[in-house]
Amino acid sequence: MVPKVPIHALGRSWAIATVAATAVFWTCGDGERPSVPVRAGEGEVAAPAAALDVVLFLGTSLTAGQGVAPEDAYPAVVQRKIDAAGLDFRVVNAGVRGETSAAGLRRLDWLLRQRVDVLVVELGANDGLRGQDIDAMRRNLQEIIDRTRAAYPATDIVIAGMEAPPNLGSRYTGRFRNVFRDLARKNDAVLIPFLLQGVAAEEDLNQLDGIHPNADGHKIMAETVWRVLEQVLGRRTGGQADGGAER
Repeated sequence: MVPKVPIHALGRSWAIATVAATAVFWTCGDGERPSVPVRAGEGEVAAPAAALDVVLFLGTSLTAGQGVAPEDAYPAVVQRKIDAAGLDFRVVNAGVRGETSAAGLRRLDWLLRQRVDVLVVELGANDGLRGQDIDAMRRNLQEIIDRTRAAYPATDIVIAGMEAPPNLGSRYTGRFRNVFRDLARKNDAVLIPFLLQGVAAEEDLNQLDGIHPNADGHKIMAETVWRVLEQVLGRRTGGQADGGAER
């Protein structure tokens, strides 16, 4: 069984980091960069890409791996875990720096041109940094889920929860946090309560901006994702029983 991932108090250092994020956010930019499919490494024997079920990571610079090598971004680390487990799934990294929930929705139809078997949604962090309307974010994320399942009804949805900067106030941060939980319950999706659990505000796990994880931080993020995703992939292949991933 997969234990639920608790959300601990984020602490003073996280508050400082996230307040600072509003000042450095614009250094992250809004320019998009192409999504990079994660492929099997050299020397490995892999099934043809077209034959593999697709795990699509739709996200922000956290998913894109801003500031780290492509092979160190957490989706690439997850791909190596999939390969080590002997599961036939191909990770596609569709993370884009500066991405909001609205921007993710706008490019979704293009991404859905390829079959999607598992969708991991990591969106909302930039909405929170900008203090954008929470109801609009909720509608965007719901539309992403709806369009994906309309195109591929059997798609499993995994929602990666995030936290808003504490300086936006307890009412905003509480409502922001609840969006991810509510969407998971409503859509029978699997929830990762906080993608940056154990990484946020840890100086040795983040780059100098205090926001983007370094390679060691991405390893921890990959572990957080894998504790949930392993169960989802296992159910799809019939290889594992339904675990305790939070829904």
